[in-house]
Amino acid sequence: MFGNDDLERIREQKAEWKEGTLDPFLDAGERKDRFATVSNHEVDRLYTPEDIADMDLDEDLGFPGEPPYTRGPYPTMYRGRTWTMRQFAGFGTAEETNERFHYLIDEGQTGLSTAFDMPSLMGIDSDHPMSEGEVGKEGVAVDTLRDMEILFDGIDIGEVSTSFTINPSAPVIYAMYIALADEKGVPREEIRGTLQNDMLKEFIAQKEWVIPPEPSLDVVTDTIEFAVEETPKFHPVSVSGYHIREAGATAAQEAAFTLADGFAYVEDCLDRGLEVDEFAPLLSFFFNSHNSIFEEVAKFRACRRIYARVMDEWYGAEADASKRLKFHTQTAGQSLTAQQPLNNIARVTIQALAAVMGGTQSLHTNSYDEALALPSEEAVRVALRTQQIIAEESGAADIVDPMGGSFAIEKLTNEMESEIMGYIEEIKEMGEGSVRDGVLSGIPDGYFHREIQEAAYEYQKRVDKGEEVVVGVNRYEIEEDAEPDLLHVDPETRDRQLDRLESVKQERDDEAVEASLDAIKAAIESDENVMPPIVDAVKAYATMGEIMSVFEDHYGAYQETLVMA
Repeated sequence: MFGNDDLERIREQKAEWKEGTLDPFLDAGERKDRFATVSNHEVDRLYTPEDIADMDLDEDLGFPGEPPYTRGPYPTMYRGRTWTMRQFAGFGTAEETNERFHYLIDEGQTGLSTAFDMPSLMGIDSDHPMSEGEVGKEGVAVDTLRDMEILFDGIDIGEVSTSFTINPSAPVIYAMYIALADEKGVPREEIRGTLQNDMLKEFIAQKEWVIPPEPSLDVVTDTIEFAVEETPKFHPVSVSGYHIREAGATAAQEAAFTLADGFAYVEDCLDRGLEVDEFAPLLSFFFNSHNSIFEEVAKFRACRRIYARVMDEWYGAEADASKRLKFHTQTAGQSLTAQQPLNNIARVTIQALAAVMGGTQSLHTNSYDEALALPSEEAVRVALRTQQIIAEESGAADIVDPMGGSFAIEKLTNEMESEIMGYIEEIKEMGEGSVRDGVLSGIPDGYFHREIQEAAYEYQKRVDKGEEVVVGVNRYEIEEDAEPDLLHVDPETRDRQLDRLESVKQERDDEAVEASLDAIKAAIESDENVMPPIVDAVKAYATMGEIMSVFEDHYGAYQETLVMA
């Protein structure tokens, strides 16, 4: 970027600046002895062209919409259209969540994102003993296709893009959405949305599972294979770093472990016999956006560059769509505080701005009251308005890659890339040349658990010592703060859900249900794709729990064994 003469002149000027301008000010000291990001990555006082002297403009930066996509996956970015504003919503019964969906659409939301309750997430029915006290509490209860029909009542699923945040039982929810499309006469090839369906992340961080890792990976690959043929506009997996970061990982660990999981899915699909350019365009990613704004922007840019290069060089991708990293972002839930909850509006705004300047394709902004309860209507409106203000008023959406060319951002992007690739290469080495095998071996060996646990412990130590300031928690505290109006789930929710579930069971054809469950079992035993019989089963109104039990009966329930250092 700069010639040797330019760099020598910059070094001389910097030395003169330090001696004549900086050093006299340093006598008074600075606010801290050390300045670092939330991930404890130390940042310099000043960055100059010297910091990016080795950078190749063509190979490392390029232009938006062209490899390596550092500056963005599309040439016009938000000047063409803004990111999808996709607020996470779900509580109580399907009727209550349907009402919230309609409210958000009326307020200008451009995509739906569905939160499920714990029984649905774990693949058990609302009438299961383990569901006691959890039905509809942290998301919507979905037991059968009847719930899905009510959930999207009055919503054109041929027009709206819908995200489903669910993992062990994701194939069942996917099947329900497909069955709903068939029922409404919407062609399968027209439905749009994203299924989280990232089981590797579950074993690494979020810890929601039913069957062991390897068969779980097989089922994820089944959904990808099915989507290629049946729902080419629907993303069958959202490789999710969000929960890895929420568990305590650093920004680099989040990015590295997420990309490694993505490459593991790529390798499994290739082993299945799929062509990389068939399925890779359907892969999507999901990242966290935390408080250190420049670190987050650098993380997003580095991830795009790494993904483009690896998909090309390791997996032979040729289509641009196969090398173009597309991702959803959510602001950092673990950064929200119950103390002085209105402070969370500022945190979320900073995090959302980082996601936008980093080039996200869709965004969820957390509500200020989420450290206390599920979001109230007022809080979710403020969260949505935050995105709309950034899009319409801030100017951040008007310039493609507005941080590109900043000496600091480019240096941080390069450092982030190096650290991320270090982890990915280590995982690949653990798998003797296979990222997939490295991930699968790292799960039972406790590799990911140890890395995340150590990072989380170090962060908490800094907070406890006051080195990491959390406004309102370890500095600028107040004795009392008025609690906002919180959303409360109707205590009758469980009764209403159980009544509907019982009604469905009474009305359905039990022989058809049994036949469909037997078909799933036969597909598992013969190593066939399980998605077609699951779609048939949900159409027969088999329940979530009945379908998932077939998998558990065959593979057994997974139990984690942690190996400590």
